[in-house]
Amino acid sequence: MSNLIFETRRLQAQTVAGRVVLDAVAVDADQAVVVFTAGTAIDGLGVTAPAQVTEQRSISEAPVLMVEGSDPLKLEVDGKSKRVKLSKVEHDLFEGLNTGLAMRNGESAQIVADWLSFHVQHHGLQAALIVDQAEPKSDPKFVNKLKKKAKRIDGLRVLVVVDADVPLGAADLGPEAHPMNVPTAPGKDRMDAPKPDPWRAPLGNLQIFELMKHRFLAKARAVMNIEVHDLLAPAKGPNVFDRAVASTSGMVVLAGKQAFPWRVRKDEDPTFGDHICLQFDSSDHRRRWCVAPSVAPNDAVWRLVRVVGCTPQPTEAALFYRCMSLRHPTENVSAIVPKTSLIKDAGLIALSQDYFDHNPVLPPKEKLETSEGARTDKTTIVTTMKNEGPFILEWLAYHRAIGVDQFLVYTNDCDDGTDDMFDLLQAKGIVQHRQNRFREMDLKPQHAALQDAEKEPQIQNADWVICMDVDEYINIHTGDGTLSSLFKAVPEANMISMTWRLFGNGDIHEFRDEPLLAQFTRCARQAANKPHQAWGFKTLFRTLGIFKKLGVHRPKGLKPQLHDKIAWVNGSGQRLPQDMYRNAWRSTTDTYGYDLVSLNHYAVRSAESFLVKRDRGRVNHVDRDQGLAYWFRMNNNEEEDRSIQRMLPAMQVELDKMMADPEIAAMHAHCVNAHKAKIEALKATENYANFYKDLTGHRLEKLARMHAHFGANVFLSGPDAIPDEVVNIDTPAPDYFFTVEKTETAH
Repeated sequence: MSNLIFETRRLQAQTVAGRVVLDAVAVDADQAVVVFTAGTAIDGLGVTAPAQVTEQRSISEAPVLMVEGSDPLKLEVDGKSKRVKLSKVEHDLFEGLNTGLAMRNGESAQIVADWLSFHVQHHGLQAALIVDQAEPKSDPKFVNKLKKKAKRIDGLRVLVVVDADVPLGAADLGPEAHPMNVPTAPGKDRMDAPKPDPWRAPLGNLQIFELMKHRFLAKARAVMNIEVHDLLAPAKGPNVFDRAVASTSGMVVLAGKQAFPWRVRKDEDPTFGDHICLQFDSSDHRRRWCVAPSVAPNDAVWRLVRVVGCTPQPTEAALFYRCMSLRHPTENVSAIVPKTSLIKDAGLIALSQDYFDHNPVLPPKEKLETSEGARTDKTTIVTTMKNEGPFILEWLAYHRAIGVDQFLVYTNDCDDGTDDMFDLLQAKGIVQHRQNRFREMDLKPQHAALQDAEKEPQIQNADWVICMDVDEYINIHTGDGTLSSLFKAVPEANMISMTWRLFGNGDIHEFRDEPLLAQFTRCARQAANKPHQAWGFKTLFRTLGIFKKLGVHRPKGLKPQLHDKIAWVNGSGQRLPQDMYRNAWRSTTDTYGYDLVSLNHYAVRSAESFLVKRDRGRVNHVDRDQGLAYWFRMNNNEEEDRSIQRMLPAMQVELDKMMADPEIAAMHAHCVNAHKAKIEALKATENYANFYKDLTGHRLEKLARMHAHFGANVFLSGPDAIPDEVVNIDTPAPDYFFTVEKTETAH
């Protein structure tokens, strides 16, 4: 048993004229520090003579007054005065000791005791000051349990638990344990925010650290500020307290990595030993500090993540692990972190097994499904369509010409012959056609198709797969323009993302039964990163089993154990960073590339054909209307690009082969006639007649050549947000720029 000094203290919260003093401390006979709660207005604060305020500062929106003259001290607020009780300093409790300063927000006595024991044994901790955010008397057994456990920790000399009778948490936030308050939690934008609970919310009174310095810790040898769910990583050489004392700045930066369990066993509470995973794609660190008060400047201010006035050297840093499931316990770790980001960490596993004597649940082993030496380059496209009859044969012919081997097509609700065309093409051995069962699957059409496709032989026997639409064309710029040339250019790649290049209607208004690739040559600049959709990409990927399922823009459901097997390149053959591996669907200024391959996206085609597209809706966003805002975003006619036309002769050969079959030719003619009839029927209605007039008018034609001059918010708002004086500029200067305030996205 250790000779432990165990004490409890409470901050003396007091209200003066409606403003709350968190605590006031008599630093010595002639000095006091008065610390208010966060959110207190700083104006109108003072003290009654002969005392005087020598310094007034705000720490995270909490006023802190340094006062000359102490007991009795009268505080003035807006002309009203009241005597303030002063707490006595207790520097002697921690004088000369290596001390931990930590917040407790619901963690059990066992967790806190394990935290203490670990840092005593491995890092020279001698004392600790635990600030308990819990409402007084809400957890009456915690202190007694902790006291019993702490007395068994040899080497721990002092333990003080401090609480307050006012909440220390943020007033407007729910409990810190809720996933909404977890930085890594997926789907936070879809969560319902919990009711505010300042007793259990994330810390809102960040001035607490400066207060603890003045009242308790000013003479400690060194103070380590981490949480009771944080573990300093084992390290060779001097401990972090010794390093702070030896530092010329008096401070060592503590850099924290977030650690997670792979899984906590059923009916068991999470422990430190369960935390054996890190996120492979996160480089963020949670910053804290260890400071030696006797070395740091006298006026240094202790804050949550830094000590103002101390400037440590970059090399003066130490690693700690933040064990996330201790402060954010949940039945399923995927509620607080995407499991597709988690990989086991050897250091954490050693810590779990060697120190905590724990048997953690490890991630299952995974291996590639196909060996590198056994592959070919058989390529499959999976696609979804509705009423695309006139455009089917050209799209198939082009992609057959560049080397696509298999086509798996899902259709739904067609009334222009598209279904019949694909039934015929399947009978001819050109495609495989499936009816989309999205209604019975209760999914959006594209998502239902991809889920169903995963079991199809055309996917399972392919070496490369891509999910793409009939208005997208793979444009290969290397070699002879075929997939074979592309694969040779990036032989190590197993994922190739092709960034969209938005092709507009080129002021072509009428539908013509002619190749799109010959008609539409106007497009966006390569460096056009606006609108948001401009740099979307689609991804060719090797079927190696690295991902669990198909995705619209790229495969989804990464098996994180295989993340190091990913060789993902952009359209210029440059490797993409790890932070894109799980969810990225669009390129950025650092990752776009068009040198080897791009994806020509003919999202609007002619104005007449766009009427039909608007009428049928979208396969993925079925609840959205495709109106003027969509046309404005996707119709980009800024410059010309004819590079894909080098493949027109090869495409025509494949098209002629199919059209030589009289049944296919007749079915194509039927689809074309149905498309034309639909156009005429729509234009005969007042709504679509007016819509067509807008599409073909001067205003939208002009805007289609001005995209480079607009901010992102313009594309969110739609063309009506652009005043006529902007549209009427003859030739905007290269640096001309127009934008609007952010608003809800128009569709």
